[in-house]
Amino acid sequence: MQPKTIAVDFDGTIVQNAYPDIGKPIIFAFETLKKLQEEGNLLILWTYRSGNKLQEAVDFCKSNGIEFYAVNKSYPEEVMSGSISRKIHADLFIDDRNIGGMLGWGEIYQMISGKREAPVKRPKRKVKKKTKKGFFSKFEDLFKDDQD
Repeated sequence: MQPKTIAVDFDGTIVQNAYPDIGKPIIFAFETLKKLQEEGNLLILWTYRSGNKLQEAVDFCKSNGIEFYAVNKSYPEEVMSGSISRKIHADLFIDDRNIGGMLGWGEIYQMISGKREAPVKRPKRKVKKKTKKGFFSKFEDLFKDDQD
């Protein structure tokens, strides 16, 4: 597997969403992130947080064994300014706001490591609701014709 640059959100993705506080870690989040780092992937913390709240998140992750390649930028040396887009360059983004919602961390790991393909969500087929045809429904049909 070719190493990837993976941008990861914090609130609602690594920890339960309790912003501006820090929520409880989501089950297997830190274990999965550690495994992805061990396999050579670069992790970027990509979050709405800034200032002291951002530093609290970085410190919380560090205390749980995760040090990020970069934080809210594409690479460590990048200097943010108004002339550079806030969007970062990454191969993958892990975020609770994905279309279809957040997968479990086990599923995320399996998909990134190539052990499982991404689920294909097919639109639900509309099933025609059966209506009961009782005695009075025959009269309704007669009156419909008269009203048209």
